[in-house]
Amino acid sequence: MNSFLSSLGPLVHGPMVRLMGAPQGAEGAPSGPAWMSFLPLVAIVAIFYFLILRPQNKKQKETQKMLSALKKGDRVVTIGGIHCVIQSVKENTVIVKVDDNVKLELSRSAISSVSSQAREDKEDKKADEKKNEAPEDKAGESPASEEQKD
Repeated sequence: MNSFLSSLGPLVHGPMVRLMGAPQGAEGAPSGPAWMSFLPLVAIVAIFYFLILRPQNKKQKETQKMLSALKKGDRVVTIGGIHCVIQSVKENTVIVKVDDNVKLELSRSAISSVSSQAREDKEDKKADEKKNEAPEDKAGESPASEEQKD
């Protein structure tokens, strides 16, 4: 193999090498500062971090926060798509009520989201209870309501 390369001596250092983009000057020496060759690698790592790793870590922290804040009465959706209400919360599991007589024990990690409707429903129920507890004046009742009492 060495004899083959030595026979190509004039071609290796000739015009063909310059056309192919070989560096000028010393053999194999880079044409710019050494840190410039690492710049594309640093840029790729930075893009990877800001587009993939950082959002993933943020989402994971939000999920952990949501799972640690589970409490009785929350409406949740499991990763399988089952909509249910939490009956009790244990250390690593939750017991959920799917229907009147159907209760399931699920791992906390099986909960994909807490329904925002549960909080709104609780607020609506509290508002309705307050309205029902307020005493009504008979003078303010309509004649239709008096007919229903008879």
